[in-house]
Amino acid sequence: MRNSSRSQVDPFIVMDVMEAARRAESEGRRIIHMEVGQPGTGAPRGAIDALEGRLREDPLGYTVALGLPALRARIARLYGEWYDVDLNPERVIVTSGSSGAFLLAFTALFDSGDRVGIGAPGYPSYRQILKSLGLVPVDLPTAAENRYQPVPADFADMDLAGLMVASPANPTGTMLDHAAMSALIGAAREQDASFISDEIYHGLEYEAKAVTALELSDDVYVINSFSKYFSMTGWRVGWMVVPEDHVRVIERIAQNMFICPPHASQVAALASMDCEAETQANLEVYRTNRALMLEGLPKAGFTRIAPPDGAFYVYADVSDLTDDSRAFAAEILDKAGVAVTPGLDFDPERGGGTLRFSYARSTADIEEGLERLAAFMAARAG
Repeated sequence: MRNSSRSQVDPFIVMDVMEAARRAESEGRRIIHMEVGQPGTGAPRGAIDALEGRLREDPLGYTVALGLPALRARIARLYGEWYDVDLNPERVIVTSGSSGAFLLAFTALFDSGDRVGIGAPGYPSYRQILKSLGLVPVDLPTAAENRYQPVPADFADMDLAGLMVASPANPTGTMLDHAAMSALIGAAREQDASFISDEIYHGLEYEAKAVTALELSDDVYVINSFSKYFSMTGWRVGWMVVPEDHVRVIERIAQNMFICPPHASQVAALASMDCEAETQANLEVYRTNRALMLEGLPKAGFTRIAPPDGAFYVYADVSDLTDDSRAFAAEILDKAGVAVTPGLDFDPERGGGTLRFSYARSTADIEEGLERLAAFMAARAG
């Protein structure tokens, strides 16, 4: 049976690393996981309790396509609490994870063949989802001096139909401040390019609050998720905020693509938003882990790293050590028992010389992982 040309997408390399780590664990090895961007904690206790209670009294059938009204209202309230933005709940659309939001956004905004700019390094699934929809991802090679974030000069005169940014970013953890975000929104507007802001790591910031694009414009798409700050990766529930005249457009597509987001996940997500003590406690673990990484990685020999303002990643330039990050990551897994992600996932052109380290797991795991990395690098050098 034939395959479509749209199906010819690249693998998500970190998932291959996870599988290699799983095989090693099945053989009895203890692996320290620094590869996957998944919190070591589960959903907040209040979310579990709320769902347990609801399951006893409700079969949890379909919801409306845009999501539970109470959840949409609570998400809108979050923008007032975090950013002092007065958001109309009607603009909030609950989705099947941020991945569902990307599918809805790209389908609503772009026609086949349209060119969409994405920063490199950047989340690899942007590129592959765009390809699978018959769109053209345009990598914008970002510079260390710009903290691996795109700037208007990176896409001047490129004839883009859209621009996708992420702050805090994956894999670097760097953020855009008000001026930088405003400059990108303005430059996209000048090209008549739609602006999409991936904000799924909001809440995971360590020195300054992340800026939402909604502070600067209503004529943007904003995408977020319960996976990271709220520790609900496997629940597959996220949201998007769109201009008022786009709500019905998204609703029609969502009705046909997804019917609705998972009802059970929406119930849990709503309750999770009032579990601030627990989510903030998780943040303090990441804060501790970040400090350990910023001290321990250079000591181990990974000295050229991006400044991680948020999320739970450190992106390291290892071009002085290798030009094949995939082989290097496999060597680290084999000899040190630490799973890390090759930069090729995030930057096909320059990623052979970079690695991403996640510090989303327990502090004890991070400490042990750093010890193993230091021993590995010392043995490799000697």
